[in-house]
Amino acid sequence: MEAGGASTTTTRKRKAAALEGHPAPAAAAADPGMGEGDGGRSGEDGRDLDRLSSLPDAILGEIISLLPTQQGARTMILASRWRHLWRSAPLNFDCRHLACPWPGLPALMLRIISAHQGPGRRFSTPEVLYTINDIDAVEGCLLSPALARLQELKLNSWRGQRLPELVFRFSDTLVVFRIERCRLPDATVQRFHFPRLQRLEIVHSSTSECSLHSMIAGCPSLECLLISRCGGPRCLRINSLVLRSLTVRNYSLGGAPILEEIVIESAPCLERLFHLNQKQDLRVSVLFAPKLETLGCTNSTRLVFGSTDIQGSRTIKCLALSMPTLSLAMVIGLIRRFPCLEKLYIQRNTSRKNNNAWRHKYRDLLKSLDIILKIMVLNCYSGRKPDVDFVTFFALNAKQLESMTLVVQTDDEDFLAKQHHKLQLEKRASSGARFHFTTERRYEFGYKLSF
Repeated sequence: MEAGGASTTTTRKRKAAALEGHPAPAAAAADPGMGEGDGGRSGEDGRDLDRLSSLPDAILGEIISLLPTQQGARTMILASRWRHLWRSAPLNFDCRHLACPWPGLPALMLRIISAHQGPGRRFSTPEVLYTINDIDAVEGCLLSPALARLQELKLNSWRGQRLPELVFRFSDTLVVFRIERCRLPDATVQRFHFPRLQRLEIVHSSTSECSLHSMIAGCPSLECLLISRCGGPRCLRINSLVLRSLTVRNYSLGGAPILEEIVIESAPCLERLFHLNQKQDLRVSVLFAPKLETLGCTNSTRLVFGSTDIQGSRTIKCLALSMPTLSLAMVIGLIRRFPCLEKLYIQRNTSRKNNNAWRHKYRDLLKSLDIILKIMVLNCYSGRKPDVDFVTFFALNAKQLESMTLVVQTDDEDFLAKQHHKLQLEKRASSGARFHFTTERRYEFGYKLSF
């Protein structure tokens, strides 16, 4: 019985090590029959069974497919029960997770894809493609029968080359497609038709305005669209019955024309709209988007609803705001224009001083301003007077506030105690409001909200 208990203990260590990406203990590696003779029992009376290994192969295969490539392959050493599962499970082939020196990477990629017997579900190329051999290896993988029913494809850092024709063999199956550092000429885009595609990311790539619209039109099921640092188009017009999320980071790419305007002509399902670049102006016109609830903007975003400059939209309930300097006046102006705003996320990149004193300036305004905010998150809270004035305004006047999270640089108890006193939290307008101080950085949460 003692031997059986020790064997099972080693089994658990072995499984944990494999799933966490660590080498298996030496004792585990020396016992090839583990997981069979002891039935996965963990104690002398056998009450604690290994329920994971008792699951059907199909379910275990789905679990393995969610792991990074290297961790998924390591599950083969758990027991003879697991040896065949990774090869037959849906393949999640992410080349970025392969611990292999660059010269041997192309050969390793081809060896993995040829050895796998299950259907390919996800394929992500290496972060950097150094030579033409890397390109050839990627194209060899794309030609593999294992990827015939590919659902997710990420072409990372395609070295500025044109989109490979091989991607069109996945026209009927692709659901997620990321294109990075790629040329998208008009002749190639003419074939761009992915009827099942739900998420499209175009990053640091070049194309024409006409081709960009053709790509979107070629994806009738598109729900999420990301356009980041792309050169060529100046204006993007959205007409989509199914699009739910649109994220844009406009950026000048090698002197090419930059995206200057977005016009939401008709998007009845659009829920989230984000502009993430503080340094580039962008005009956003929303003509018809009745379900638009989440908005991400910066100090360089000019918003137009209907034919009037940001006169207000009663559909906006969540605002992710990125600004170089914390400005109470700007935030109050947005709250007045979005009277149904319930969630406010503020990304402040610097701690430059700004005058946020409000007691006299906003005394008359408070009589008519109804602040219905329930959740607030402020990144980069310094504890200095401008920040204290900003937070105190909402602590003393937001009567429906439920929680406020302040991201700080230190969790020193003396510092936190002083902040509670400075912010006058004992006088908060909402008795149920909770104030959290955390050192967890939340950079670009607007981008995370968008997807």
